[in-house]
Amino acid sequence: MKERQIGGVNLYAFCVFALIVFFTCYFGKLPKDMVGGLAITMILGILLGEIGMKVPILKNIGGPAILSIFVPSCMVYYGLLNQNSIDAITFFIKQSNFLYLYISVLVVGSILSMKRAILIAGFLKMFIPLFIGTFLAIIVAYLIGSITSIGGAHAVFYIAIPILSGGVGEGIIPLSVAYSEILGNANSSNIIALLAPAAMLGNLFAIAYAGYLKNLALKKPHLSGNGLLVKTKEENINSLNNDTLPFDIKLMGAGLLVAVCYFLIGKLLNMIISIPAPIIMIIMAAITKVLNIMPKSLEYGANFIYQFVSKNLTWALLVGVGVIWTPWKDVIAAINIAFIIICFSVVTTMALTGYFCAKFLNMFEIECSCVMVCHSGLGGTGDVAILGSCNRMELMPFAQISTRIGGACTVIAATFLFAQFGV
Repeated sequence: MKERQIGGVNLYAFCVFALIVFFTCYFGKLPKDMVGGLAITMILGILLGEIGMKVPILKNIGGPAILSIFVPSCMVYYGLLNQNSIDAITFFIKQSNFLYLYISVLVVGSILSMKRAILIAGFLKMFIPLFIGTFLAIIVAYLIGSITSIGGAHAVFYIAIPILSGGVGEGIIPLSVAYSEILGNANSSNIIALLAPAAMLGNLFAIAYAGYLKNLALKKPHLSGNGLLVKTKEENINSLNNDTLPFDIKLMGAGLLVAVCYFLIGKLLNMIISIPAPIIMIIMAAITKVLNIMPKSLEYGANFIYQFVSKNLTWALLVGVGVIWTPWKDVIAAINIAFIIICFSVVTTMALTGYFCAKFLNMFEIECSCVMVCHSGLGGTGDVAILGSCNRMELMPFAQISTRIGGACTVIAATFLFAQFGV
């Protein structure tokens, strides 16, 4: 008889573990550290991810990611998570910086295990659909805003731009400061409240699109590279042939060390180069791969730890994203038909641009669309949710470029245009 499991854990054992975590939270004894945070995020993530994969309709539009983010967000808003639980999750995800550990492992592992020719072609080609998609999304937002009570300029600067700005820290906050300075006496906190709902809703639509693309890939496999962005005659995108080297637990540790050291390189070079540390990390990992100077054993190790983290900790991280960075009051504040249509249209334009540009750039339509909708996500957390929804974590380096460089360019251009035409 087949063992009943939930998220890879024996069902009865999972129920016991869930009760242990529940009563620990109920009596306020959950440690406010990595142990407590990991326990509650893993239990919630496994449960919500499993439900999201089984609910009809929802499972086709990124149900696991949507539930893992928005159910915890609702639980915070309605007081179903006590302060002890929130503190433990906040420490684990934010204070201990688990988010950047997760991104470092995925970025470095995916780059070092990728074929060099595919890596170079992907980075060079993706800027074309990014530029076209951003331009078209802004035009669409302006046109729809013009025929509604929202107004064209308002739709561009307070809805489309926040969605495409690259998240809260790198996008919404710099935008709010720039807008407030241009407007004179405006309070940047009030402007954040205007910009944040669009970014939240855009992120939700991007997750749903990614889930839809995952199912489209199953129905039309010729459109998908199964994680490969650029078309190639080679069947295996992975430069590492795992059959030649058996799994070695020590190499996982070495791979983890490689990932964190690349992040530290980014922090060091950030002292002399005005580029965000995560972008420097991507560039340095790509240079290392192109020059082929990393020992093969470490590339295997980085790939092992990348596989472990992406398959076991993604939903746990998204629970933290829901608790910390997805205030439910901002989401429900965006419930306005015209507002929703504009947000949906912006993300749709990005997805369709990626789909059609891929045909001319020798890229896979599904993967190119996935990277494009990441430009509509909430920074690094959005990339994790979107790529998790389409089950294509291999695209993380391209998603990070799309979000961070695309977002930074959007913020700069928007600031200039707002000074000329802002409302």
